[in-house]
Amino acid sequence: MDVFLETERLVLRRFTEADVDNLVLLDSDPEVMRFLTGEPTPRVVIEREVLPGILRDYRVGPAGRWAVIERAGGKFVGWLGIQPAEDGSVREVELGYRLVASVWGRGYATEGARALVGKGFSELGVERVWAQTMAVNVGSRRVMEKVGLRYVRTFHVHFDDPLPGTEHGEVEYELRQADWVASERS
Repeated sequence: MDVFLETERLVLRRFTEADVDNLVLLDSDPEVMRFLTGEPTPRVVIEREVLPGILRDYRVGPAGRWAVIERAGGKFVGWLGIQPAEDGSVREVELGYRLVASVWGRGYATEGARALVGKGFSELGVERVWAQTMAVNVGSRRVMEKVGLRYVRTFHVHFDDPLPGTEHGEVEYELRQADWVASERS
């Protein structure tokens, strides 16, 4: 197992070709996909696009998405990531997380995201972490705030087939390295 990061309860490791079934299971839960696409990601898309994209990011730079494994029991529970720019630059990265519904409310997203953001700022040269979600996705917004990201703006995007709640817009949050350093000192 190629471990990227460990927390008290989680191990973040590199994805491998053997993770197709884990990603299919994750993306087939309607609750998990509710604020993303509203529908399951087809297996063929995971095999041909999603997983190859994750693996390609490892070759481009130090940021990307990692499989989240519970330390107690070794169960796959989702992914956490700090996505680099297309060129692999980590100056600004997008924080993301997707966990199986059965572990929601346990603080895993917050625990893993805090550790990931800390590693980004302290070891990878990240200057700004940002994240977006639908304005109505209160759970995801709460994670962003607990990790230290601050609300930046609400904006509206046109979708041909909008999800329920789209009319309330998307929100962006951010945390800059200088603010993270200041918060770590206090």
